[in-house]
Amino acid sequence: MPGTDPLLLDEISLLLVWTAVAIYVLAFIAYAIDLARRSDLALKAKDEVVARELVTAGGGGVISSGTASAASPSSAKPRYLWARMGTVLTALGFVFHLVATVLRGVAAGRVPWSNMYEFAMTGLLLIIAVYLVVLTRYDLRFLGSLMTGLAVLLLGGATLAFHVEVVPLADPLKSVWLVVHVFVASLATALFALAFGLSVVQLIQARRERKLADAPADAATKRSFLRTVPNADALESLAYRFAIVGFIFWTFTLIAGSIWANDAWGRFWGFDTKEVWTFVIWVLYAGYIHARATRGWRGTRSAWLSIIGFTAVLFNFTIVNVFFKGLHAYSGLTT
Repeated sequence: MPGTDPLLLDEISLLLVWTAVAIYVLAFIAYAIDLARRSDLALKAKDEVVARELVTAGGGGVISSGTASAASPSSAKPRYLWARMGTVLTALGFVFHLVATVLRGVAAGRVPWSNMYEFAMTGLLLIIAVYLVVLTRYDLRFLGSLMTGLAVLLLGGATLAFHVEVVPLADPLKSVWLVVHVFVASLATALFALAFGLSVVQLIQARRERKLADAPADAATKRSFLRTVPNADALESLAYRFAIVGFIFWTFTLIAGSIWANDAWGRFWGFDTKEVWTFVIWVLYAGYIHARATRGWRGTRSAWLSIIGFTAVLFNFTIVNVFFKGLHAYSGLTT
């Protein structure tokens, strides 16, 4: 946009970021209401199926199993209106979030991920994008409150704590690897975030399943949104798939970072704090994948490894960037 004041564009971008945060809050509320209502809706749908089968049987004899199975899917599947509203609001928030990110890039005249504020903005944009794309194949709307909650806390927190005015790039960042390295790292983080969410729900679901195994008679009386969530094994399997894809991208991030370090500083590896923690994260996820695939670490242990891995990712972005100084001190924050 020739002739456009970069400061004005950044102000508009900031306004759109806060608009996106507000919409994500509404999406979080809608998803939370959905979770609160899910158990009742599932039980209601089940009761309707039973009643319909009894009426059919009373009117013309016992219905065949084939007819019952054909009629059940459409009637037994509850309609989660609040979940749909949450998804629509999340998509709307994503649009404002995307425009805000693009405007920040236009104001800076470069890709919008050269400091902590911009990286948080872009990284969370990709987390929401990956979540929305995955919804087209898997019904993970039960993760909606966690994903939007994460967006509200991290995007709002980053905007309050890390926002800085647009400044020129530092010399080491003037490289094509800024585009490739950071974008792929953000994409890997988005996949790890989904795996993290699934692992959290897996732990809760596994606890519920253990309780039901000990007291199966209570299954019909207990109300929980977990009744509508896949079992712990299915959640673990899906989390594992996302973690594997994220691990591939993170491996590329590590390799690309080494190549970039050689171009910028004349060495592939220098035990800088950021480099070490990037490698630590790689080791954690490599251990998670290896332990689950070859050592039989499934269930609770597998879930905790996934959670610890994503916690390390967040630690690397926040604590390491703010409190550990080194060659990667590009937070944009003044000390």
